Amino acid sequence: MCVALPGKVLRVDKKTAELDFSGNRLTARIGLVPVREGDWALVHAGCVIQVMQQTEAEELIALLQEAEE
Repeated sequence: MCVALPGKVLRVDKKTAELDFSGNRLTARIGLVPVREGDWALVHAGCVIQVMQQTEAEELIALLQEAEE
């Protein structure tokens, strides 16, 4: 099973974005969907695959944390 993780977009470059995943900063490729600073986005295999609402992202983060416990 593959999981896409939600992160908050901190910075956007030409082909990449820096995202915050619960305090961890990672870079992901963009180009499949338009993203802006402040967006919440799903990342899978190093690529942003979807922009989502903050409430959706927070619900998914809580669900993933619950499953981890």
